[in-house]
Amino acid sequence: MSLPRQLVLSFEHGASFSRDDFLEGPSNAKALRLVERWPDWPARVVAIVGPEGSGKSHLADIWANRTGARRLSARALDQAAVPGALATGALALENVAEPLDEVALFHLLNLAKEDDANVLLTARRPPTLWAVRLPDLASRLRALPVVELAAPDDALLRAVLVKLFVDRQLSVDESFDQLFGGSHERSFAAARAAVAVLDA
Repeated sequence: MSLPRQLVLSFEHGASFSRDDFLEGPSNAKALRLVERWPDWPARVVAIVGPEGSGKSHLADIWANRTGARRLSARALDQAAVPGALATGALALENVAEPLDEVALFHLLNLAKEDDANVLLTARRPPTLWAVRLPDLASRLRALPVVELAAPDDALLRAVLVKLFVDRQLSVDESFDQLFGGSHERSFAAARAAVAVLDA
């Protein structure tokens, strides 16, 4: 006689990206201040960079809600999309990575300057490390103010773990701290992966 098997149902879970749900720590405080000090920015275009899961999209969402900015994936940016991209006077261009449409990005940066619009770029690597061939674009990217998201400290990582469990309506006890001891990768991406496995 075979034992009954438990079925794992893949239910969607919501994650809140409001300002109240953004967990601040030493690793992301500078980026949060940049978002919150708008429109008092050091330049029309700024960049926030950091590893996967470090909070770039959450920060972009906070900024978009404050400014009415459009949000656009860099993969969707082409020359035809540039005029409409700045229709609201602000754009969060997310996940910029090579290869990219260099001509479109160059025109976007120029248009932002001409229209007194703001652009928030998010990427995993600083713009100075992007493999850009267009000299004029490379020059503009070198001049951008860049804020980097650092690795989280223990307190922030623990707070993020608690939030991830709460987002999935999971209750945990103090023993979950052991998940990130020893040689485990201590990053937001690793935390998300671990919580997803435990949820499953």
